[in-house]
Amino acid sequence: MIADVRQIASLAWPVLIGQLAIIAFGVIDTAMVGRFSATDLAALGLGSSVYVSIYIGLTGILVALQPIAGHLFGAGREAEIGEEVRQALWLAAALAALGFVLLYFPEPLLSLADAPPALHERTVAYLRILALGLPASLVFRVYSSLANAIGKPRLVMFLQVGALVVKFPLNTWFIFGGFGVAAMGGPGCAVASTLINWALAAVGMTVLVKFEFFRPFGVFSRFCWPVWKRQAALLKLGIPMGLSYLIEVTSYTFMALFISRFGTTTLAGHQIAGNLGAVLYMTPLSIGIAASTLVSQALGAKRFDDAASLARHGIGLACLIACVYGSIVLAARPFIIAAYTPNEAVIAAAIPLVFIIVFYHLFDALQITSAFVLRAYKVTLVPTLIYALALWGIGLGGGYLLGFNAGGNVPQWLQGARGFWIANTASLGVAGVGLFLYWRKVSTRHISVATESPELQR
Repeated sequence: MIADVRQIASLAWPVLIGQLAIIAFGVIDTAMVGRFSATDLAALGLGSSVYVSIYIGLTGILVALQPIAGHLFGAGREAEIGEEVRQALWLAAALAALGFVLLYFPEPLLSLADAPPALHERTVAYLRILALGLPASLVFRVYSSLANAIGKPRLVMFLQVGALVVKFPLNTWFIFGGFGVAAMGGPGCAVASTLINWALAAVGMTVLVKFEFFRPFGVFSRFCWPVWKRQAALLKLGIPMGLSYLIEVTSYTFMALFISRFGTTTLAGHQIAGNLGAVLYMTPLSIGIAASTLVSQALGAKRFDDAASLARHGIGLACLIACVYGSIVLAARPFIIAAYTPNEAVIAAAIPLVFIIVFYHLFDALQITSAFVLRAYKVTLVPTLIYALALWGIGLGGGYLLGFNAGGNVPQWLQGARGFWIANTASLGVAGVGLFLYWRKVSTRHISVATESPELQR
């Protein structure tokens, strides 16, 4: 057990730092654009919700490269990894074309928001600039998926932290202007992000060529056209993965839209709870990615018992840390909320929601780590169905019934934002237990098949 935990932790901490650096991008954008104008800040919020939904869905498909490359690496079939990366780059190009159209012509999506003309104009400008950087973002996702698959997350972390270092000065230059550049406001942070994304993609591809460790893969040793069989394998894994990411994002986004009907104070309390939950989520996410890497490699090497042990200990570690985090949040709840706002009304709205976060985070840790180890087993369709039924059905549907007292007999303490958060917590609990039990079934099947077929152990 200790050996498994050490292996997982050694891969998880670089992923965690990299993920926190990515979160800091959004924090910096919000803080700096907020000082420029309220309209630009609103455009940033609206534009970000559109961009993130598209970006998460598309990059989720490309993450399919990680279990595929992990299996090949564990099996010692290094020459095949380069071919899979080339195919993933072709897929990234196709997805970039689709995403570019959606972002550069966002009017159909923005029409749902019915935003005033000034806000609409700034949001369109923001999204069109990000559209230019989307191809680079997808290329970098291919690089990061490969690096994580072969147990080199530090090569991703260094680039993400480096990008964060240059984000602030670039934001300052393009948002507020200077050195011959006119002030751009919200679209300025999109320019900064686009330049950074292209730099990350260029450096990532250079690393694949120059670093000795990647040379056996021969990623750019030869040119190849898309191969339908390999593309189909990527899409078979990737589309359900992209959908599962999209379900997670949209379930939270729609919850926020519904809660906004209860007024700005309630929404502000929800934002505090949501932001705290997002920060806490980074730890189990990192553990899930690390466990998935090790499980993929063990499966590729036909070490099915080791794969099960690593998966079990990864899930257990994430849940244990979630309990520790929950205890800290429970004890320090008033101080944590006070750090966000001095407004007494907002504090009162946030207090019960942050209490719910204690349980929400535990179930979140269970579901995300279970989902990642299932992806290591190349199992994605059933988990996506579990997500849809739980997060959309119980989370959003149940939240609507409770929050708006749709049946007319919901107790007062279950109505409003609390109803949505309790339903969402319950949905994560159902998803987490469902995914964990399904992983146990899949894992047991792999071990029993290997036992019955000794040649699989060779």
